[in-house]
Amino acid sequence: MPIAPVLAGPTSPHRMKVRAEYLRAASKGRKAVMPGLVLQALARHDDKPARLGFTVTKKVGNSVVRNRTRRCLKEAARLLLREINVVGVDMVLIGRDATRARKFPDLIEDVRRAMAKAGVQVQSEKLAAS
Repeated sequence: MPIAPVLAGPTSPHRMKVRAEYLRAASKGRKAVMPGLVLQALARHDDKPARLGFTVTKKVGNSVVRNRTRRCLKEAARLLLREINVVGVDMVLIGRDATRARKFPDLIEDVRRAMAKAGVQVQSEKLAAS
């Protein structure tokens, strides 16, 4: 029995997976440092959905701690991008040691403020589903 491919749903953002994409965002993009994370954003000048990459260094802790931190960042970005429409940008969210101690609503607000500080253009607010 063939396995159906898993497609990105309407609430899951596109992912950056190649190291070169991360390096390009780091070298040419804008950087915004917040208490809970660091955001690197690089404009692509197209109308395609935003692409996200997540990274947490070994300084943060062992693999269990890093993965939990990365999952928190992914969920915060997913919830925020469900509310707002962002296109034409590559964003890398870097977890810090303070990320895991940060309360989740504060982490979402950190992502929102980092996007504004890095100059990420919000195309429009998405309408809330009723």
